[in-house]
Amino acid sequence: MAQKLELLAPAGNMEKAKVAIAFGADAIYVGGKEYSLRASAGNFTLDELSSLVEYAHNAQVKVYVAVNSLMHNEELAGLPKYLRALQKIGADAVIFADPAVYSIAKDAAPDLALHISTQASVTNWRTVQFWESAGIQRVILARELSLREIKEIRARVDVELETFVHGAMCISYSGRCLLSNYMTGRDANRGQCAQSCRWRYALVEEKRPGHYYPIMEDAQGTYILNSKDLNMLAHIPAMAGAGIGSLKIEGRMKSVYYVGVVVKAYRAAIDAFHADPVGYQVQEDWLDELDKVSHRPYTTGFYFGPPGPKGQFYESGGYIRQYDFVGILPENGSGKAKIAVRNRIRQHDKLELVTPTGCFEFAVETIWDGDGVVLSEAHANQEVYIKLPHEAPIFSMVRRKKD
Repeated sequence: MAQKLELLAPAGNMEKAKVAIAFGADAIYVGGKEYSLRASAGNFTLDELSSLVEYAHNAQVKVYVAVNSLMHNEELAGLPKYLRALQKIGADAVIFADPAVYSIAKDAAPDLALHISTQASVTNWRTVQFWESAGIQRVILARELSLREIKEIRARVDVELETFVHGAMCISYSGRCLLSNYMTGRDANRGQCAQSCRWRYALVEEKRPGHYYPIMEDAQGTYILNSKDLNMLAHIPAMAGAGIGSLKIEGRMKSVYYVGVVVKAYRAAIDAFHADPVGYQVQEDWLDELDKVSHRPYTTGFYFGPPGPKGQFYESGGYIRQYDFVGILPENGSGKAKIAVRNRIRQHDKLELVTPTGCFEFAVETIWDGDGVVLSEAHANQEVYIKLPHEAPIFSMVRRKKD
């Protein structure tokens, strides 16, 4: 029997964390208000982290806290206290890239499990052996490794291995980006990424100012630094066969809808693989779900070799968005159910209810406000009631296909 794969989901705030858990994550990774590389995510105070850890553990879900920024001198003073607090509240591990975190944690919080981040750019078995001998519980491998290379690493070490399985790909080396700092003064390695690699660019030759030269051109324009999104759902057996133990979804900055739908698809695929590794087959509905979130065209990244030019998306600088996220259930729903509205709902809209176990199409017959008054439409930030086609647990979502 193959090693049980862990499904690790992003959680940029409390709502996303609870949705990831509801839709089947085995573990979630989060950031505090300090020391995290996603400073623009909602993130968590220590009190919020404590509440989240208790909530997750009650659901048998682990919580890994990112302390993965690269530290400057002035940031070291508060780090021992912070790590001790994470140990006290029961965080299952800390994700780090800077050896200072490792050194301080060994003294200040010796019972805190440590995961070396992809930001550390671990690309070979000797480096993995180094961290294993240092007592690290898990190595999050660099994104630039192939399955063949990972399999060789697995044969030489016993430490847990984690890799990214889905989401945005940075134009950098394992996420260690210098472009944002250069362009905007916002240091991506200290949590302030401006996503400069996703802007539109043109090339200008020194002696021809004002003349813009395309790297790649078609009728819709020119785009560079425009990586496709990673999607390895169709290759779960190959990842398990390479000895990867944890499959990580990128996206602490992504929407709650993205988190729920992507976790749902990978949960179904992983469960099917473990139920029947020999007879496992990819289901089209899993892949279809991943097309229903905002994304760029998909790639398999470096897993089967360097992606080269095919790893870039030249047709557009934007995203593919086939569906609108309409609302979420703040409580269990059956029949006439409450919806926390995120996008406009109108009478007669054709919608789809998304639960952790299935999707159900329906048309909106009537919309009621909290006093029972019939509405012709509802708008973002309202809470209204509509009839659902199926019983749905808390955090189920409603979406609408774009025209």
